[in-house]
Amino acid sequence: MADEALVVIDLQNDFCPGGALAVAGGDEIVPLVNDMIRRTDHVVLTQDWHPAGHSSFASSHPGAQPFSTIEMPYGPQTLWPDHCIQGSLGSDFHSGLAWTKAELVIRKGFRPAIDSYSAFFENDHTTPTGLAGYLRERGIDTLTLVGLATDFCVAFSALDAVKQGFRTTVRLDACRGIDLNGSLETMLAKMRDAGVTLEDHTSG
Repeated sequence: MADEALVVIDLQNDFCPGGALAVAGGDEIVPLVNDMIRRTDHVVLTQDWHPAGHSSFASSHPGAQPFSTIEMPYGPQTLWPDHCIQGSLGSDFHSGLAWTKAELVIRKGFRPAIDSYSAFFENDHTTPTGLAGYLRERGIDTLTLVGLATDFCVAFSALDAVKQGFRTTVRLDACRGIDLNGSLETMLAKMRDAGVTLEDHTSG
């Protein structure tokens, strides 16, 4: 299993119930993710890591409402409630997550003028995080993605992983989605079409 890695996407307090951008049931996946971490040799975590006043926050645009969309230099951008501000409790990993085994934590969204959903690229789709190079240098070519949220950071990461040549699986039972205006079905279809393997081990 040395050529495989588990990538845990944004399992942070602000994306869990009670957080600033809570994904329904976000905390439910923690025991399953922990089990997968225990059974995987190589674990990578991503951490949303925004400076205060980030350009993707609705509060940075007078009169704008959260979950509305504006046009940024790199394309359309959903505006979010303030979340995962660097060093805040909301940016911490969920307290139940067995994250200590992680060999790498990729922080994303730290550039004030651009948001970052994918573990591999900023939202301009050209500025790399360095993750692909790290994985290649370590001889890892197969990835399983879990975490939050299915239709945003997980999906964008999976699509980029395939583009970068990695064999990519998303464990849907270890993810939870936001489903903004039908985004869940849209992104599931995009992942399927791109060649991402979608697995759901939910019993019954």
